[in-house]
Amino acid sequence: HDIVDNVILVDDASEDGTVALAYQLNLKEVVHRQNRGYGANQKTCYFEALKDGATIIAMVHPDYQYDPKLLPDIIAPIEAGLADVVLGSRMMGVSAYKQGMPWWKYLGNKLLTGLENAVFGLDLSEYHTGYRAYSREVLERLKLTDNSDSFIFDQEIITQIVESKYRIAEVPVPVRYFAEASSVGFTGSVIYGLGILSLLWRFLWRNRSVGRRAWDGPRR
Repeated sequence: HDIVDNVILVDDASEDGTVALAYQLNLKEVVHRQNRGYGANQKTCYFEALKDGATIIAMVHPDYQYDPKLLPDIIAPIEAGLADVVLGSRMMGVSAYKQGMPWWKYLGNKLLTGLENAVFGLDLSEYHTGYRAYSREVLERLKLTDNSDSFIFDQEIITQIVESKYRIAEVPVPVRYFAEASSVGFTGSVIYGLGILSLLWRFLWRNRSVGRRAWDGPRR
């Protein structure tokens, strides 16, 4: 609370003590009475933040893999007018693999990031982070309701950002891996990866030439 104006917790029909603890911590709570999915949870987060008048909106996964105290670093490029979107990268500095990320997840992350860089014309170290910040303008202008309610939401919003030519910056963030932290398993990760490949194909199809390749790549 000494860093931000408001903290919003969106509970996607969890069965633990999240809501009660959020109340004790004096957080703004929004509760989904039925589980609506990862993407739907984020949509509610962003719409509530915009409704509250936020000028910079940061999203962090709630399982403490990422350190919320790094928030000033995450939002600094937007505050300085150097970026519209900031991704907290686990691959910059000490890699996530050396910090405990499973090898198959690390390799999948690197492979998908390489493909996305090739398709988007960027040179980012990671697209799959759970620590992000957006300027108000970005979330107001993107059609978030067009995106999935599932895990692929994270990459669909990146696709919209690239097509809208918003500037993307990265900030290195350490990450923790421990038994209690939530994590998508191998099967879920494969489904997620296939979804990204489909998304990249649709992006290429929409922006194919002849003549339609008028966009000159996203602003950095």
